[in-house]
Amino acid sequence: MELIVDIADMAVTPDTNASLVTYSLGSCIGVSIWDRSLRVGGLLHYMLPNAGLAPEKAEERPAMFATTGIPALFREAFELGAKKEQLSVRIAGGSQLMDDNNRFNIGRKNYVALRKILFKNGIRIAAEDVGGSISRTMRLDVGTGRVTLTSNRIEREL
Repeated sequence: MELIVDIADMAVTPDTNASLVTYSLGSCIGVSIWDRSLRVGGLLHYMLPNAGLAPEKAEERPAMFATTGIPALFREAFELGAKKEQLSVRIAGGSQLMDDNNRFNIGRKNYVALRKILFKNGIRIAAEDVGGSISRTMRLDVGTGRVTLTSNRIEREL
């Protein structure tokens, strides 16, 4: 069963038959988490680094921002019994698209926000594919924990 995670959204599931997938990771960042003992998986697709930019939006759609979406993703996984020390965290995205002059550099800001949150909480990243100027599709197979990225019609494991 394929569950699509839209932009500014997330999903967490213990269903080992599920595959979580998110498309169009440009400057946005995809965060996958997977508890290797319980086989609980989650996927977040956030757009912006800081919920302080639009608190009312963050209240309505916490997955839109790193500062509200990342904690929400982990909270949902923990509510299903996932343990921090059992989690494999993989990230992708943070590209530099449509900003040739590096004026906004949202991808880089998104990545920095993520690193700060994870470092502060003692969470290590198992693998990442960030930056560049490409769009990515990210898929997590909840049964196996396998994360794949597709870009330019080429799929590879992360």
